[in-house]
Amino acid sequence: MQSDYNTHIKRIVLLLVVAAVLGFLAKKFATPTSFGKYGHYRADAIQDEVDRPLRHMTNESCLSCHPFEWELHEQGRHKTISCEFCHGTYADHVQDGKFAGRLPVKKGEEIKTLCLRCHNKAIKARPKDVIKTVEMPRHLEDQHVQVTHICNQCHHVHAPLIYINHAQKVLGIEEANNGKQ
Repeated sequence: MQSDYNTHIKRIVLLLVVAAVLGFLAKKFATPTSFGKYGHYRADAIQDEVDRPLRHMTNESCLSCHPFEWELHEQGRHKTISCEFCHGTYADHVQDGKFAGRLPVKKGEEIKTLCLRCHNKAIKARPKDVIKTVEMPRHLEDQHVQVTHICNQCHHVHAPLIYINHAQKVLGIEEANNGKQ
């Protein structure tokens, strides 16, 4: 007569074999056919990304409809900033090459809030010489204007120094900005 003292071991081995077979079958049927074609990911993901509709475009995309603003922007210090950073995504404005909707226009305090996203001394993550930072309302006090002023009362939003440089030229003050706007 045979002893049953190792039955529990047989059950564990059988359970492990069944788990391995189920795992192998799950991997075989659940793994996409393109997985591993170009490395350890699904190769069809590349085509999925290509087929995804574009939401963002370059600044040049705005040129055909907004040549005046685009030219100012390209001559100014903000030329490296995407139009979408301030105005929203291209896809919300143009679809299939046609006007699709108005982008929100910033007014009043919204403009100051938008400007202070970059021009704010409280942001310590960048070198001081990259972005001229201001401290509100101290900047306004230093310029001897009311602290309720909004940025675009002195600065053009697309070329921030154009008004300042023009005023300096009219007053005969030497430009400290090397002619950049």
